[in-house]
Amino acid sequence: MLIPEDLRYTKDHEWIKLLDDGISALVGITDFAQHELGDIVFVELKPAGTKVKEHEVFGTVEAVKTVADLFAPAAGEIIELNPALDNAETVNQDPYTNGWLVKMKIDNPASLASLLDAAAYRQLTGE
Repeated sequence: MLIPEDLRYTKDHEWIKLLDDGISALVGITDFAQHELGDIVFVELKPAGTKVKEHEVFGTVEAVKTVADLFAPAAGEIIELNPALDNAETVNQDPYTNGWLVKMKIDNPASLASLLDAAAYRQLTGE
């Protein structure tokens, strides 16, 4: 499984990457999560402009076998949805680059330090 070093991770298998401006971030699901879910057929997300709290559900991922909730790794506002998700398979094919889910403006970027780093996420998943 691919677990990039430059991301932070949740125990619910979401990842977050703080962008260069220091307040916005991309959020997605991990390679581990997409592998466990199987073929993703649909992604439903709350619209841009929605404010979410940390650990609040911001959408769902529907796979052939199941539907899984998506939990916000940080509090903030959803400012953009990934247009590439019209083809939900993008999440399976490239969960870290083209398969990101939402772009958020983070309320407190320092809060990301409390999330798992790559080594801790590897330990969680047994990778």
